[in-house]
Amino acid sequence: MTPTKLFTINLLLAASLAAPLSAKEGMFTPDQLQEISDELSEAGLELEPEALADLTGFPMGAVVSLGGCSASFVSPEGLVVTNHHCARGSVQYNSTAENNYLEDGFLAATKSDELPAAPGSRIYVTTEVTDVTGQVREGTEGMEALERYELVQQRRKDIIAGCEETAGYRCQVASFYGGAQYKLVKRLEVRDVRIVYAPADSIGKYGGDIDNWQWPRHTGDFAFYRAYVAPDGSAADFDEANVPYEPEHHLKVSASGLDDGDFVMAAGYPGSTSRYTLLAEVENTFNWTYPTFQTLLTDWIVTIETAAPEGSDARVKYESRLAGLNNFEKNLRGQIDGARRVGLVDRRRAREAALGEWIAADPARAGFGEAIGQLAALSEESAAASRTSFWYRNVSRPSLFSTARRLYRLSKERQKPNAERESGYQDRDMTFFRQGLQALDRRYDPAVDKAEWVLFLSGYIAQPMGERVVAFDQALGLTSETTAEELPALVDRFYADTTLGDAETRLALMDASTADLEASEDPFMQLAVAMYEYGFQLETESKTRSGRSLALRPAYMEAITQWQRETGTLTYPDANSTLRVTFGSVLGGSPRDGMAYLPFTTLEGITDKDTGEDPFNSPDKLLERIEAKDYGAYALDSIGSVPVNFLSDLDSTGGNSGSATLNSRAELVGLLFDGTFESVNSDWDFDPRTTRTIHVDTRYMLWVMDKVDGAQALIDEMDIVE
Repeated sequence: MTPTKLFTINLLLAASLAAPLSAKEGMFTPDQLQEISDELSEAGLELEPEALADLTGFPMGAVVSLGGCSASFVSPEGLVVTNHHCARGSVQYNSTAENNYLEDGFLAATKSDELPAAPGSRIYVTTEVTDVTGQVREGTEGMEALERYELVQQRRKDIIAGCEETAGYRCQVASFYGGAQYKLVKRLEVRDVRIVYAPADSIGKYGGDIDNWQWPRHTGDFAFYRAYVAPDGSAADFDEANVPYEPEHHLKVSASGLDDGDFVMAAGYPGSTSRYTLLAEVENTFNWTYPTFQTLLTDWIVTIETAAPEGSDARVKYESRLAGLNNFEKNLRGQIDGARRVGLVDRRRAREAALGEWIAADPARAGFGEAIGQLAALSEESAAASRTSFWYRNVSRPSLFSTARRLYRLSKERQKPNAERESGYQDRDMTFFRQGLQALDRRYDPAVDKAEWVLFLSGYIAQPMGERVVAFDQALGLTSETTAEELPALVDRFYADTTLGDAETRLALMDASTADLEASEDPFMQLAVAMYEYGFQLETESKTRSGRSLALRPAYMEAITQWQRETGTLTYPDANSTLRVTFGSVLGGSPRDGMAYLPFTTLEGITDKDTGEDPFNSPDKLLERIEAKDYGAYALDSIGSVPVNFLSDLDSTGGNSGSATLNSRAELVGLLFDGTFESVNSDWDFDPRTTRTIHVDTRYMLWVMDKVDGAQALIDEMDIVE
């Protein structure tokens, strides 16, 4: 029996034989929690750990995904709480310079006043998870790389199609442990999502980019959606006749919260981590990709801010993107700094050396060594390909060029049977496709888009001619002599002659044939046609590398699992946007010499920071309530004030934003929304000393709703517990 065939058995053995492990590290799948029930109970969980494995029971049945953020039901009428920054795109979508909900906040007086969320907004309720490893992997071991990749992908699509025969559900086949294991995740899809309440940016984004990833923090990062369905309870698009969805479970909201040292856990949908990447991947990322992209992000932010002045309608359209870019730029700086501080490259090198020694200690493990050696070579190859295509991928970003490429690809894919089309172009994807084209109206400005494109083109033409793309240069008329100063005039014709800025035109082209699009006189469409073959070539090369990885990475992960099991460690899979649970305690820390983090921040800290100018410009009413020490029932005695944000040692990453932070009885005590600057590197290597996660305390959330924004009706709708 080969190492790869043994892996599924070893996953079960790893869980059942694991000795006690740290209660802090690990984004565990719900089915793993029964295997660490003793650790959970010792940490303070009052529920039976087995209850957390029931995805349709309490509390997991109340935890949902927004498709990029996490959230949870908090009332029997479909009320959903998540982070302000997760709902901010919907607030921005409904805002204009004259009616700016970002600046003023939004609170629906009644259900009829609730506004449709941004197109494509969804609430996903996980209802079932099934292991489908055998169906996906059977018979793939002896195949050529590209053939293997395509067969695995086709099987995943076929399984999804079967699952989605049940109307109202959205399914995915998620990969775990590098493709060694596959699970079918069935999710109820709520398509009518409405914004109910979001405090003003001066509360929900208090501190802005200055405080992002920082502690102490004083951000009211919370907002509310509501899920709606058709009157018969089925999933439906927005309709005034729709009614609030009635979830089987919802969380009670704690008004008494937590104190220092208390047990806490979070349930949500973390996006991705890279805990098991090889040395070559780490070196390429931290020595080249992150520094290069961080520099580009800095210029990109300035470009948007210059082209979209403060107070303009263009700035409103690009606020969400600016927030994302600033967040990402600061994250990358933290990643780079953290990797240097902890010696990540050396730590990864040492881990691989230790793993190599373990393999060498037993001749029966030789197969692992061979697979890892080939995987390391593949990692080097992938890194080189990533560096080479970096600038071409960036010059492909402009909104209308991207739209044209997607429309042309759609025309190509529609020539195939639906089941054989690429993901993103099947019938199941057309609602998202259409809504994406519609949403462009509120997220696109030609002057800003042009400025972004000129920025990316400036970086592209600075590269050696050998790393540039001949077809792209010919299509734009670029030569080795083209200068950055010539670029604005060179791309003017694209924006002057295009019709893709019109929503009706874009939507109509969804039904256009390939021949129709190839005959188009629109310059962006002509460019998309010209670049199709090159893009297809890059895609095929990437698929081939992925197919090789599917044959090698499972063996590497099996070696990791066996090796860690011998040290008493349970191997949890890297995050992949599926439901995970992490647990620990409320905890401050000392991330570096001379620096101490207290576990809570207070209302008075808001006043201390406030300057009256963005991003430290709290509403007058909030400052007045603080000055009057009007704490209501929300004060924490140990700090003598209302807690605003708190720290924990939970293991989290992007996608965890909005995760339900729960106490030992699974009552909502906060929302996970950020990590400290010293923690961002934990995507690659968990450090229990420095890793801290930041949460908004439900007591502050309730205090703002009660004392500042007058959201008493929502408080009454929720189950508030002491």
